[in-house]
Amino acid sequence: MRFYQVIFPNGESHLAAEASEDSLVDLTSISPHARSIYDLLHAASLVGTTVDRVAQALIDRRGTAWLSLSDLERNSSTGSGPKLAPPLVPPEIWAVGVTYQDSMRERQAESKSPDIYARVYTADRPEVFFKGTPRVLAEPFGEVGIRSDSAWNVPEPELAFVLYDGRIAGFTCGNDMSSRTIEGENPLYLPQAKIYDKSCAIGPCFASAEAVGDPQKLTVSLVIERGGKQAFKGSTNTSKMRRSCDYLADWLQRHNPVPDGTTVCTGTGTIPPPEFTLQQGDVIKIAIEKIGTLTNTVVVV
Repeated sequence: MRFYQVIFPNGESHLAAEASEDSLVDLTSISPHARSIYDLLHAASLVGTTVDRVAQALIDRRGTAWLSLSDLERNSSTGSGPKLAPPLVPPEIWAVGVTYQDSMRERQAESKSPDIYARVYTADRPEVFFKGTPRVLAEPFGEVGIRSDSAWNVPEPELAFVLYDGRIAGFTCGNDMSSRTIEGENPLYLPQAKIYDKSCAIGPCFASAEAVGDPQKLTVSLVIERGGKQAFKGSTNTSKMRRSCDYLADWLQRHNPVPDGTTVCTGTGTIPPPEFTLQQGDVIKIAIEKIGTLTNTVVVV
């Protein structure tokens, strides 16, 4: 199943599950104990089942509270009525670099130290770095930021997985915003290129591991619109990842236990060309097969 977090005008936050195309069941209205995906993950862990089965049991009990996904998306764009929130609030966000060969080549092109990226790509140990906390997170249809002290800024469309009990519980779309001018100047500037206000977005939903199936067979696409017109379009497939999601989850947690809900962006295989940089007002759309489309608007921070 795919799960959405909904914020109502009165400030209440409800968890909803997709029952059919454009139709969501408000699980929180069925049970006040189902307020977030964490509640379902906790219940599933206790009884040794899946979040899909926990949600289905709630729906079978009294699945009559319906929401329209298209209405929520429209409200999120206009800022009125019930709207989408991040599908979860991860206590920590991590990211992985140089996962795709195209990413390695782009990093080599931007960097004054190109050899290190080839070495990372072929090594057993992946490049894993801290991306931030909920402080830097943007909601679906919210604003993502580009730094004013970087002349070259891009989004990075990435499959992101969510950990619970040390295992991958589900997936979402991730946008790992990057200041390539800063990263290219010196690899040691990576934290400044990656961690800043509004530097990450996830959403629009949490897709369970059962709903996604094999995460290494998903199409990932990126569209950037400027002034109502398409300024860039590209796509890749997670089958091109050098390291699988399970491999990355294992490396992240070696000698580094992370809290439940930790979300990991797995790297990008679609990067705009060097002559392209984001501008204020650009609209970024990241679509991943079996998950959905994450939409955000660019602001200068």
